[in-house]
Amino acid sequence: MGDIGVIVVGAGKGERFGGGDNKIFAKIDDQPLFLKALQLFCNREDVCETLLVVSPGDMDEVKGKFGPNLGFMGVRLVEGGAARADSVRNGLAALSDAAKFVAVHDAARVCVAEPWIDAIFEAARKVEGVVPVVPVTSTLKRVSADGVIEETVSRESLVMAQTPQVFRRDVIVGAYKKLAAEDSATVTDDAQVVSQAGHTVTTTDGDARNIMITTKDDLSLAKVILKALPQKAVSKRGVFEEAQW
Repeated sequence: MGDIGVIVVGAGKGERFGGGDNKIFAKIDDQPLFLKALQLFCNREDVCETLLVVSPGDMDEVKGKFGPNLGFMGVRLVEGGAARADSVRNGLAALSDAAKFVAVHDAARVCVAEPWIDAIFEAARKVEGVVPVVPVTSTLKRVSADGVIEETVSRESLVMAQTPQVFRRDVIVGAYKKLAAEDSATVTDDAQVVSQAGHTVTTTDGDARNIMITTKDDLSLAKVILKALPQKAVSKRGVFEEAQW
């Protein structure tokens, strides 16, 4: 049996996405983003359980429209909090004892190939925590509030963090216990929390195709990327292709 517990976080407001609804309900190929993200993990032998964290305001819709499918996948629902850190903390509290490692993944990252997850999970077994990253390749500018360039920032040693981020369970649980409530709103990823708690977080190669869907324009890009990623052969229509999607 697997020993990695996966927490897929979909409790954000997605304000930059627009349209009023949470972006996790946006569809690619007639499937909501959060279901595509969950499918990355729910059939892996090294995963013991998969949790989906959603905001309190979305809980009824997720249960009503997708409850049977989540049950079929073996996914458990967890209610999120006011900030991302609160949502992850709730997910950590809901994990079973079987999880010795914890992978935290953004529900809006669906362009992830199975070999990438294999490599990240393998790397995580040797360290306290591991994060996939890609180098910053564009020229960085610091600008004023009125849009005037103030400084060109060196991109040397700068990388962009992605998910899934994977940690030893005791490490990430302990780190979140040390996180002060007033600091929760400033947390943008789990590596930040773990590093601030004094632990070593190691990086591994990410992939530029592992994009975070932030705006509606990103959906079109994600569709193209998904077609280019390695795909497992599917012999027949599955539950995720039913008409209700």
